[in-house]
Amino acid sequence: MLCLILIVGGLLIMMGQHDRSEALFYYFRLEDQVPETHLLRLIEKHISFAFVREKLKASYSETGRPSIDPELLLRILLIGYLYGITSERKLVEELRMHLAWRWFTGLGFDQEIPHHSTFSKNRHGRFQESKLFEELFEQIVRQCVEVGSVQGKHLSVDGSFVETNAAKESRIPREQLAEAAQVHHTVRQYLKEVEEQNPVEEPVHEQEQVSTTDPDSTYATKGGTPARLGYYDNYLVDNDSCVIVGVQATAARMSQETVAAQDMLTRFKQWQGREPESVAADTTYGNGEFLHWLADRSITPYMRTRDSIHRKNSPFYGPERFTYQPESNSYRCPAGQPLNYGGRNQRNRTYAYIGTRKRCGACALKTQCTSGAFRFLAIHMDEPARQRARDLVNTPEFAKAQRQRKKVEALFAELKNQIGLRRVRLRRLKFVREQFFLAAVAQNIKRLVRFLSQPTTPTMDAAT
Repeated sequence: MLCLILIVGGLLIMMGQHDRSEALFYYFRLEDQVPETHLLRLIEKHISFAFVREKLKASYSETGRPSIDPELLLRILLIGYLYGITSERKLVEELRMHLAWRWFTGLGFDQEIPHHSTFSKNRHGRFQESKLFEELFEQIVRQCVEVGSVQGKHLSVDGSFVETNAAKESRIPREQLAEAAQVHHTVRQYLKEVEEQNPVEEPVHEQEQVSTTDPDSTYATKGGTPARLGYYDNYLVDNDSCVIVGVQATAARMSQETVAAQDMLTRFKQWQGREPESVAADTTYGNGEFLHWLADRSITPYMRTRDSIHRKNSPFYGPERFTYQPESNSYRCPAGQPLNYGGRNQRNRTYAYIGTRKRCGACALKTQCTSGAFRFLAIHMDEPARQRARDLVNTPEFAKAQRQRKKVEALFAELKNQIGLRRVRLRRLKFVREQFFLAAVAQNIKRLVRFLSQPTTPTMDAAT
C-alpha cells in the first residue's frame, strides 16, 4: 500500500493507492461468507432434499464408478429457477464464481462442477421417468399445508400461454408427418408415441398442422396477441398464502383449462382430505360442465358464466323469467302460458321448450318476449349450476374473490419476468410439464421460507 502526499493550492491531500496483488494462499470458509438471511441459507435451514437419493436409488447400478449425486444436480437446477438463469451452460459458468451458490450445492473450490450436458441426460432419463420434479412440488405443498401457510379454503385457478421453442414456420400438414419422420427424430418419436396411445399421457389436441420441431405444441393465441406455438401453464393457487397448490401443463386450448382445473382440484383434495370452500376464476371457466362439476362437490364458484352474446344483448325476457314445471317437464312464461318440451341439442347441450302461435300471438307481453311467431326457449343442461353462479356475481364475497384472483396473474408475471420463462426451453409436453413443476417449486419455496422465517412475538405470561 502506497501513500501519496500532494500539496495542491496550499492544501495537504493524503490519497491512498491500492496495488492489485494476489496472495498465493487464502484461508476462509464458504460457511462464513453466506449471510444468515440469504435465501439459500433459509432454504437449507427449512427444506430437505434428502428424498431425492431414495427416490432414484433404483435407477443406479450397484457396480461401476460412482455417479454424480442427483441431489447436487437438483440443487443446481433449482438455483437456475430461483435466480432466473435460463441456460444450463450459463448456470454452470455462474456457479464457478458465486460463493453462496457453491455453498448451497456443497461444492468446494477444489471440486469439479458437473458438465452442462449432464443435466440434459438426467432430465431426459432418471428425472423424467421417476417424476422427480412433480414429487418435489407435492412435498413442498404438503409442507406448506403442515406448517399452516396454506389453509386451502379459498382457491383461484387460471392459465397462461407460454411460447414454445419452435417457429410457426416449422408446421406442416398432418398428412406429411410420416414423410417428415424420415428426417426428423422428434417427429419419429412423436408418431411412435401416438401409435402406442400411452394411457398415462393426457391427450393432446389434434391440429391440422403440426410443428416438426415440437409436435405437441399448439398454434394458438390468448389475450388478443398474435398466434404463436406454445402451451398453457395452469396454476391452482391458495388465495391467502399465494402458494401454488396445483400445476398442469396442457395444450394451448381454452377447453383444456377446465380439464386441468378439475385435475388439480382432485389432486389437492387428496393431499388435504377435503374440498375447498370456493374457487375463483375468470369467465373462461364459467361453462356449464365445470360449474356443474363444482356444484356436485359443494364448491362455491366465483366466476362469471360464459353466456352467449345473443343472451347478453337480447331485449327480450331471459330464461330466468320462466318457471320450470317438473311434473309436466315444461316452462311457464311470465304471462302464465306453458312452453312444452321440444327435444334437446346435444351439440349445444341445451333443452328446447316451445310455445305455440295461438298462445304467443294473442299475448299482451309478446313484444317483450319474442319477435317471432312464438317463443323458443333454450335451457342449458347445466342451467341450475349456471344460474347459481350468476346469483353470486353481485355479492361482496364475489368481489373479494375476484380481487384475490389477481394473485394468480402476479405469479405468472413472476414466472415470466423473474424466472425467465417467457418461452419454454424444453420441447414436448412431458418435458415442458417438468419445467413448469420446477418453476412452481421455486416460487413456492420463496414463500415457504419467508413464512417460516417470520419473527415470532414471545407471549407474556398472564399476571397472577
